[in-house]
Amino acid sequence: MISNLKYDIEFRRDKALELSSRVEQHLAGGGRFSRAEPAQLNPPPAVRSTKIDPETVLKRRRPVITAAERKALRKLAEAV
Repeated sequence: MISNLKYDIEFRRDKALELSSRVEQHLAGGGRFSRAEPAQLNPPPAVRSTKIDPETVLKRRRPVITAAERKALRKLAEAV
């Protein structure tokens, strides 16, 4: 089977060879590699503060006008 990504494979081959030569140089110079725990893909969300600022004014929605209030407003508007 012929890969549709032949150009991409050839493009990455040069970078792979360069990386492997750098690894060899690092190891030849006495360098070492160690394995670590992998990073989490989905880290847990930040912890929310439990402190509530007393000066904060909460913005709340106004209550919806009831049907009786709506009728009273219509009567007032018609009277004007």
